[in-house]
Amino acid sequence: MMPAAARHKSSWEKLRGHHARLAQTPILHLFSAEAERGADFSLHCDGLFFDFSKTCVDQRAMNSLLELATGRGWEQRRAAMFAGQKINSSENRAVLHTALRIPEGAAVPDGCDEIHPTLSRMRKFSTDIREGRLRSASGDKFTDILNIGIGGSELGPALACGALRHCAAGPEAHFLSNIDAAQAASILPRLNPHTTLVIVTSKTFTTIETMTNARAVRRWMVETAGSQAPEIQFAAVSSNIPACAAFGINPDRVFGFGDYIGGRFSLWSPVGLVVMLALGSEAFHQMLAGAHAMDSHFNSAPERKNLPLLHALINVWHHQICGYPTRAILPYDHRLRRLPAYLQQLIMESNGKSVTHSGEELPQRSAAIIWGEPGTNGQHAFFQALHQGNRTVPCEFLIAASGDAPDLFNHHDLLIANCLAQSEALMSGQNPRGDLAAHRRCPGDRPSTTLIFPRLTPFVLGQLLALQEHSVFVEGSILDINSFDQWGVELGKRMAGRLLPLVAGEKPPGDINASTAQLLRNVHAARAAE
Repeated sequence: MMPAAARHKSSWEKLRGHHARLAQTPILHLFSAEAERGADFSLHCDGLFFDFSKTCVDQRAMNSLLELATGRGWEQRRAAMFAGQKINSSENRAVLHTALRIPEGAAVPDGCDEIHPTLSRMRKFSTDIREGRLRSASGDKFTDILNIGIGGSELGPALACGALRHCAAGPEAHFLSNIDAAQAASILPRLNPHTTLVIVTSKTFTTIETMTNARAVRRWMVETAGSQAPEIQFAAVSSNIPACAAFGINPDRVFGFGDYIGGRFSLWSPVGLVVMLALGSEAFHQMLAGAHAMDSHFNSAPERKNLPLLHALINVWHHQICGYPTRAILPYDHRLRRLPAYLQQLIMESNGKSVTHSGEELPQRSAAIIWGEPGTNGQHAFFQALHQGNRTVPCEFLIAASGDAPDLFNHHDLLIANCLAQSEALMSGQNPRGDLAAHRRCPGDRPSTTLIFPRLTPFVLGQLLALQEHSVFVEGSILDINSFDQWGVELGKRMAGRLLPLVAGEKPPGDINASTAQLLRNVHAARAAE
């Protein structure tokens, strides 16, 4: 029997052979060669419809992609993840964000017993806030929630609150993430300190950006609402209860979660408390239900009908096999405008690695560079490069079949027409005649996928985000990398801590890089000249 390493190498080589074989076959021609291509390269999943027929993959290439995934043991890794095995090998941790979505009353994996009691505490706290039983220090009902957090403590909640604001009325959610004082300075004047609830979201309660902002907001609240206000108007999402208490936050208002939840997978945990406060517990539970439905599908659907698996395989084909370095996320829904930023963290922080689980150099490309903008805005910005630029960018379109503004239904029809037209135009291109033919020519043969959902609801958002999580997992499994650590993020943090005294002028530059020393001198000179 061929050794595993040789089989894996052979699988990659086979796929590169398919790419070479298909290189001169336009995507449009594949529809002529495969009579049932539209049906064969699409699938339905609990109301979602995923079309990947406008990609340069044929049945033989798809068969080889499935063989690669099977050979890399994605099914065994999936079973290990759901069983709570410590698949985050570099940190010796389980990966159980899926356990957060298990319905109440159902069994959870060992070590996750606090999930449902914590969810019940969140529900009671948010309901008491929304219904006015818990009020501010001045006795007022809360009108605004300020969530202080960065990375996974901001991207997922901000996406969900923006995407689902039409579903339920509640306090307005605001997000303070950047350590740049300009963000705090722009948010705080718009808030009433007597009606604002502050949530400090940091698992360790040590994240420098979050804690710096939290101390600034605490000072603002003391100065404007009195010294008693922070005790009554602050809550925390953290597992460091002593640090929260030292900060002045009542332990009854601290909501923690286990080490088996990574930051970019934490929306479903108490990190989503701001979502529950803004939208209501029913909306949050529907979001959990949608994610759990996708978990169940991912765990049980056969491979040729498994949406996260096929989604991942198309991305592997485009990035690792075709060599396309970037991937555009194009939600044709203004409410999903934060989705590209959310997926930048989810995908690039998870799979932006250069070594395998065993520490060996990764022989394939790792994560694609993720970027994007909502349609139709993007059409009037970068779509020119998508259609006529000399680099191919695979595009991922997302669109709701129905909008939520009945008085403006014609807007949504126009939105759908634009979305479908762009994917068709990217594939078909145009070859005009005349004096300006060269300038007007669009080569076409640009790949894209399209995901249609009925309408944007909490359940559907849960489905969409869980789909992306599982797609990331499959890609990481195929590459044999740890998708659940982020050691690269830590390096810059440590270096910033060492540089801070130099920036503040508290220490001489010492032995630092000449470029960095020069930059510091210019900062100090610019300050002195003011």
